[in-house]
Amino acid sequence: MIDVRRLRVFSEVAGHGSFSAAADSLRLTQSAVSQHVAALEREVGLPLLERGTRPVALTAAGEALMRHATGIFARLDGAEQELGELAGRRRARLRFGSFPTALATLAPRAFARFRRRHADVTLTVVDDHLQRLLPRLEAGELDLALIYEHDVLPAADVHRTPILDDAFRLILPARHRLVRRRRLTLELLAEEPWIGGGPGSGWYRIVAQACEQAGFAPRVAFASDDYNAVQALVAAGLGVALVPGLAAAHPLPGVEVRAPDGAPVRRIVAARPHGGATGPAVSGMIESLRWSAERISP
Repeated sequence: MIDVRRLRVFSEVAGHGSFSAAADSLRLTQSAVSQHVAALEREVGLPLLERGTRPVALTAAGEALMRHATGIFARLDGAEQELGELAGRRRARLRFGSFPTALATLAPRAFARFRRRHADVTLTVVDDHLQRLLPRLEAGELDLALIYEHDVLPAADVHRTPILDDAFRLILPARHRLVRRRRLTLELLAEEPWIGGGPGSGWYRIVAQACEQAGFAPRVAFASDDYNAVQALVAAGLGVALVPGLAAAHPLPGVEVRAPDGAPVRRIVAARPHGGATGPAVSGMIESLRWSAERISP
């Protein structure tokens, strides 16, 4: 069994890069810090630090242990917070994360409703992209997060509550030849230059699959993960784009937004870590998000 006190001392050494700095932070002697780390190394049976380097470097075992330590301390902090709330010693809190598009469209109305109904809860918000939200959620650094899912994306190991099905929208230049057409399909755009996300992005993978199902591979003329930049490029007549409905909620001048047949749909869910907090703050935010989603018109 790993001693949590020794693990915390080790994490301070790893974080500060030296035994002396960790000793100052923990208000211990340098000798005591060294003894804690040595005892931890005996417990795990592997060296954790490269002591001949400055700053102190982690071994492969040390790197692995630090990855777990981050999650362990986040879980302990969450346990202390929840117990403190139950005992009336701490004010309730909610650490919430969201990807940018939802934060700009779905979340504000939900936050306002949540604030009215849970004025005693301290709400902190993290704005980040999906690939960075998930590790923070799974490590216990966030209590709840808005994420999106699609069949082409890896499934996250989290507890999820459905919030909104976000159908993709086609963005065309205002004077495009197809603007006046009553019904649009992706097949009609096979020869067009496309504007979209970088090849490694979830957005690009979703769009690429939809185009593949329509019988072609999109010819990407410009790649950007900034939806406003994509709309501006389309407005300039440089191509067409397929973006999530939330990203098309506030179209720029010079573009037309259409709902084509065969457009993909991403699922927006409220995700929380397995074993994470399930109290009134979490359930209240989920209720507020669902309420806001009912009033969204992408």
